[in-house]
Amino acid sequence: MAPSNVPAALLLLLLLASSGPLRPTLSGAAPLEPVAVSLLAGAQEKGAVCLDGTPPGYHLQRGSGDGSGSWLVHLEGGGWCSTVKDCSGRRMSVLGSSNFMKPLQFTGHGIFDSDEIYNPDFYNWNKVYVRYCDGASFAGDAEGQAQDGTTVYFRGLRIYEAVIGELMEKGLANATQVLFTGCSAGGLATILHCDDFSARFPQQVSVKCFADAGFFLDVKDISGERSFWSFYNRVVQLQNVRQVLHKDCLANKDPTECFFPTELIKSIRTPMFILNSAYDSWQIQNVLLPTSSSPEKSWLSCKDNIGNCNSTQIKVLDEIRNTMINDLKVINDKADWGMFIDSCFTHCQTLFRISWSSPTSPRLGNKNIAKVVGDWYFGRSQGVKEIDCEYPCNPTCNSLPPP
Repeated sequence: MAPSNVPAALLLLLLLASSGPLRPTLSGAAPLEPVAVSLLAGAQEKGAVCLDGTPPGYHLQRGSGDGSGSWLVHLEGGGWCSTVKDCSGRRMSVLGSSNFMKPLQFTGHGIFDSDEIYNPDFYNWNKVYVRYCDGASFAGDAEGQAQDGTTVYFRGLRIYEAVIGELMEKGLANATQVLFTGCSAGGLATILHCDDFSARFPQQVSVKCFADAGFFLDVKDISGERSFWSFYNRVVQLQNVRQVLHKDCLANKDPTECFFPTELIKSIRTPMFILNSAYDSWQIQNVLLPTSSSPEKSWLSCKDNIGNCNSTQIKVLDEIRNTMINDLKVINDKADWGMFIDSCFTHCQTLFRISWSSPTSPRLGNKNIAKVVGDWYFGRSQGVKEIDCEYPCNPTCNSLPPP
């Protein structure tokens, strides 16, 4: 991914995926009150600040009834920044400053929905949406200097630790069951921090991790370059993410390789669920077909809509799918893990009612995502590992909006 392509991709991802709860509810019912943002106390003293030095934020909606002891903690996504210039630019947006963070509407939005019909397993849980303002999947610990002489803070790891610490004081420490989730860059963050997060709870507490659209692949773009690996390498070096990477991986591999989920999942002990499209629209648009690869006109059309791809292009996309399926084979040996790998041209599926749980949601084994994830979390069925056939085999994908 060329740096010049990153800002547009980030904005698209922010608008279409990570900020799903900002979008109006589709239910037709009167929406509940938006959930206010809470700014981290003592952020400056802890060095746990956004790119611009403002305190990070999160949104907490308290649970009720039999869900009052259960917690859903979600890490927001929004791409990454790999240069001081790009990271500095993010400071003038919600992805780099809490100055732009507004209340969020949880109602009608997938796993955050408070409607039991559309979110039967998690509707009345305590729900936390942790805002993303560091640019390195809550993993970095460094700082840089912008062109104007101001400091750019790469403090994602401190943000993660401080926010989770504050939530523990607000009741998370007394949870009886917890689901730790994230979407896109937040999905990668979930994978990165899964074991650390679960280690904070007594053994008798049910803690599981759920990564949505966070399984990013180390594949070549259509020009034959490992442009996404190079981009990740710049993120790893600039923001100093080494501290969160598994030591057993670092003993044998380059830190950048250890930042990819393919390597990360080999070492994770906590039960985890991987939700991803095998034809992930963001990865096709930014990993396979970045601007730097100079895609031809026919590829640009395919990039916008998989329905425009010709048979030769679909074969290339099938190779991406096969790489993902192969990289996920390690999960077959993890009895308490689960996965839902569909063939839909989409990215982030937990934050929208239409994809999470509705009459027209994507289905595998005649179950939608909410049902499969619930069955996995509560142990209602064995071996919850669903992998779709090749595109365009699944008609239930057709109802999803364009990515």
